Amino acid sequence: MRCWVNGEWIEAESKQVTEIRNPATGEVVDTVPRCGAKETQRAIDAAAAAFPAWSATSTEERGRILMKAAEIVKAKMKDLAPWLTKEQGKPIRDAELEIGHFLHGLEYYGGLVSKMRSDFVPLPGKNMHGVVMRRPLGVCGAIVPWNFPITLMGNKIGPGLAAGNTFVVKPASSTPLCSIAVIEAMHEAGIPKGVLNIVTGPGGEVGEELVQNPRVVRIGFTGETVTGRHVGEVAGRHFKRVSLELGGSDPCIVCDDADLDKAAPAVAIGRFFNCGQACLAVKRLYVFAGVYDAFVEKLVGRANRLKLGNGMEKETQMGPLHTAGQLKEVEEQVSDAVRRGAKVVAGGGRPEGPEYAKGHFYKPTVLVDVPEDARVATEETFGPILPIWKVKDLDEALAKANNHVYGLGSSIWTRDMTKAAVAAERLEAGNVWVNSLHYGHDEMPFGGVKQSGIGREHGIEALLSYTETKGVVYTML
Repeated sequence: MRCWVNGEWIEAESKQVTEIRNPATGEVVDTVPRCGAKETQRAIDAAAAAFPAWSATSTEERGRILMKAAEIVKAKMKDLAPWLTKEQGKPIRDAELEIGHFLHGLEYYGGLVSKMRSDFVPLPGKNMHGVVMRRPLGVCGAIVPWNFPITLMGNKIGPGLAAGNTFVVKPASSTPLCSIAVIEAMHEAGIPKGVLNIVTGPGGEVGEELVQNPRVVRIGFTGETVTGRHVGEVAGRHFKRVSLELGGSDPCIVCDDADLDKAAPAVAIGRFFNCGQACLAVKRLYVFAGVYDAFVEKLVGRANRLKLGNGMEKETQMGPLHTAGQLKEVEEQVSDAVRRGAKVVAGGGRPEGPEYAKGHFYKPTVLVDVPEDARVATEETFGPILPIWKVKDLDEALAKANNHVYGLGSSIWTRDMTKAAVAAERLEAGNVWVNSLHYGHDEMPFGGVKQSGIGREHGIEALLSYTETKGVVYTML
């Protein structure tokens, strides 16, 4: 595949390419150009040239184009999903779910943008009033990770394009294929050339140019906290607006009055979906002592029943980890916990068999008796590891849940709405789910506190974040 810049396909001037490999088999799926600063500048120039006309397009027309783009991408779902599975590793059903989430976001912002209003402000002077207008920002950069490349691209280009901005997208180096195909499909809806561009290449070259280039006025970044801190520091020197959706170690609390039959499958999905490679996954579980044994038993049963395999096989429920580095990290985190006294009650290693030999597979793993200083407690676990702690009451659960550098998502399972309200108020997180799965709804603002980042994606908040307010004072003569 090639990059899409200013309405045409381009190669890297160096002619270098990057191989994209299937995490389940190690096979080369395709290659993409290994672009750098020069190609990124070309895309930025195209986006800057396209901005005046696109920003002047009516909100109704921009919304119509996004809605049409969603229709076209939906019609191509069966062709697009295999690209995502082969490059990322997730089961084909989950790839279709991810693309479906992307489509919902396009439709949401396509319908929402024409509903934005200006504010009328009465002023103290005679025959004077003020109007607060909202205008698009300009050229925006979207830096997207590998775990949910389509959804997380949509979180940025959906509200940003609707608001009238133009974009240069930098996909993760290992998962660019489906993103390129989606952007190609979107252009069939009538997106003008230069409005939406995608450039593949290393973060240190393509991403760095987006963050450094003064013509880019806003960066939407999703990724690890270390990189996000660098993006924020560099962007701040250039007064760029940023949204940083970073790491997470989401706690989940299961109270003794919870519906265990509903909580158990939700927690299992929340931990093991996408092989545990999700920023908002359940990563620390705190269970009241009265239901601890019963709940652990339910989770162990679910973990042991999950079918691992190549994502292209329809019976597969959990695919491989994305890279060999991810697999090594998960193994080291589990080994560290066991050395410190934790017990493995499900999983705890690589699956055996020839079908797993060439992929980065790891069994769904449940740990108990985990020390508070274990890496699975203090770090983000980006893999299928679920550590569980027994707690006596809500106060202890909240104290342990909040004792972390991250604050992205959190959840509580209880029939007592007083407990739910207390948890919602006291949990140090950008999002709280009560009796429900951790899921980023497009209608709700999503983002974190502490080292989980700044800014919000989703909701009307995301749309407004891609606009600038302008105060206008009118005096009647």
